[in-house]
Amino acid sequence: MNNAKILIVDDEPQIRRVMRATLVARGYVVSTARSGEEALEKVREERYDLVLLDINMPGIGGMEACRSIRSHSDIPIVILSIRNSEKEKVEALDAGADDYVTKPFSMPELLARIRAALRRAPLLSPNTPELLNLGKTVINFAARRVTVDGTEVRLTPKEFDLLRYLASNPDVVIPHAKLLQAVWGPDYGDEVEYLRVFINQLRKKIECDPSHPSYLLTEPWVGYQLSLTNRT
Repeated sequence: MNNAKILIVDDEPQIRRVMRATLVARGYVVSTARSGEEALEKVREERYDLVLLDINMPGIGGMEACRSIRSHSDIPIVILSIRNSEKEKVEALDAGADDYVTKPFSMPELLARIRAALRRAPLLSPNTPELLNLGKTVINFAARRVTVDGTEVRLTPKEFDLLRYLASNPDVVIPHAKLLQAVWGPDYGDEVEYLRVFINQLRKKIECDPSHPSYLLTEPWVGYQLSLTNRT
């Protein structure tokens, strides 16, 4: 997606200029915003394929902007932050981010993260069922649609890709690294906290009792599986 439309949100003019020049040189269509408020306005007015969102900004800040964007949009969001703690990463992912990049970063690293965020798996793999019933949850993989008790539930693209990969390998524990590389890309493998957050979000959306899941199961220290044993 070299012609993808990207919104850069950062309060530092020099960072915006450098990132914009680099991305435009790679064929991306780039807009910029200086604050979370301006970013929200632009996302409401235009369609973007990706948002690069600095977390440390005056005003509403990147975290709140991320939550606000995610409340009404499935657009991929990559958080940029000077903080590198797992707590900060988990908070950002919980707010709806797809990825988290720590400053200072190299441009090749950022470009790789952008490609991963824009990456979309093929619609269906040979092993993916077109329809899957998990109790009150019905998943239409062909239409990328999920309903619970007849009510449509919105999944982010990464949540859907993760669920689809697990459904393609039912009742099999998929190791963390394999899941990360299948859904995020080959440059990933150690970001176990990503999986923890995304699995928890999926459980809240498709499990009757997210704290005692019947389908999205954890194998401690190993990985996750979609169990069809309890399917009705």
